[in-house]
Amino acid sequence: MTDTYKMRVNAAFAALTGLTLRLYFVFKFPMTNSGDGPFYIELAWNWLKYRVYGLSVNGQIVPADIRTPGYPAFLAAVFAFAGNSPRAVMVAQAFVDLAACFLIALIAARLAPERSRPRVALAALWLAALCPFTANYAAVTLTETLVTFFTALAILVLVETPAGAADVRGGASPIPGSIVSRWFLAGIVAGFGTLVRPETPLVLLAAGLVLAAKWRRPPDWPKLMRAGLLMGAGLALPLLPWAARNARTLHEVQFLAQRDADMPGEYYPSGIYAWTRTWLWRFRDVYIVPWNLEDGPISVDDLPHSAFDSAAERARVARLLDQYNDTLTVDPALDDQFREIARERTARHPLRTWVEIPMLRSLAMWFTPRVELLPYSGHVFPLRDEWEYDRSDLVVSLGLAAVNCIYVGLALAGAWMARRRPGCALLVAFILVRTLFFAYFVDTPEPRYMLECFPAVIALGAQVFASGRRQLSSTGSG
Repeated sequence: MTDTYKMRVNAAFAALTGLTLRLYFVFKFPMTNSGDGPFYIELAWNWLKYRVYGLSVNGQIVPADIRTPGYPAFLAAVFAFAGNSPRAVMVAQAFVDLAACFLIALIAARLAPERSRPRVALAALWLAALCPFTANYAAVTLTETLVTFFTALAILVLVETPAGAADVRGGASPIPGSIVSRWFLAGIVAGFGTLVRPETPLVLLAAGLVLAAKWRRPPDWPKLMRAGLLMGAGLALPLLPWAARNARTLHEVQFLAQRDADMPGEYYPSGIYAWTRTWLWRFRDVYIVPWNLEDGPISVDDLPHSAFDSAAERARVARLLDQYNDTLTVDPALDDQFREIARERTARHPLRTWVEIPMLRSLAMWFTPRVELLPYSGHVFPLRDEWEYDRSDLVVSLGLAAVNCIYVGLALAGAWMARRRPGCALLVAFILVRTLFFAYFVDTPEPRYMLECFPAVIALGAQVFASGRRQLSSTGSG
């Protein structure tokens, strides 16, 4: 039996194992009503059945732009063959996520020394196939599986460009046609990913930062500008039909989706979110204010101590929450008062708002059991109480937290080993850019936001399995 045949059998076994894991989650722990899932399903079904991309309001289907159409289009394609079946969507997502595993293997191979590429690719395939976190999200009608696929595909294209390849010094020499097409292709892939989730262009931003560092000398600036324009043009191309539809139907030029309101006329409580960004960093606190806002009462007693700097501030927040609880709505006047509290807290402790809280948010999004879709609490402290109260819950939570740490630890080790290899900087930059974006600019620190980093995490972690310690040291600069 040849080595090639053994590797093919091994890869096939990894794929079968990965598919089995995903289908296990689909049939054992399906989630059809999680988060925005019902919105996506309604958008897709109305689009397919009534030819209107919108939601039902007072018995009528009203055109909307509250979500970009990429994921509803995917749902509609499945519904066209299987009917309005979320389970069929999940099975389709299991295969999409399996395809992403192979993309990750190709990315990992591109980063590895040439002699170690088969071994590293196989290690990456196994790591991706066995990853319980990405596999779990195949069992929910949310965007994570599809956008992770597009992210992995965009990274794979970018590692074949100067953003991920060795920098061959050539002054201001023209970029070869194949590179031009790859810049444009990377933009197109990111554009389709943007139709699924609007922050997908962060992968292009990471590539731009790497290129800016490589081509920082004035003779290279024309190449930098050309690459940026080509990626931007490719990014815009898939978004143009969506923008044209919004201009024609809703009389507004909207390339992405409304951030500040779910439907036209709804008020976005930016002041309250500015206030929560001065203290909220744990995922479990998201349920207290952001996800409870205008759905139920909010008690000041449920807020953590870090939400107040003094007893007077706590009493002030309590009075504002009492006003909110009377109507369960947030008007601009109430929102402005929360905004003023946020300004005062930031003025008193600017490092807390701009450094401490974002850092804690980053850690919370990365180091977590990731059980938000599973029937487990994820609570591990106080350890003695959790052991006595729900031992099985604690064991699962600790086990998944340990698995998460293993993946992150492998990525850190692999990044160090491959730090001088082409492509490593691109993957590290993408992880950092995406982490900082969600730590600073998004209202809720949800662990799922880091799933799109896992193609980079796994590809870096697989570098640990490159064969031969001597070879690793001798090729580290190659």
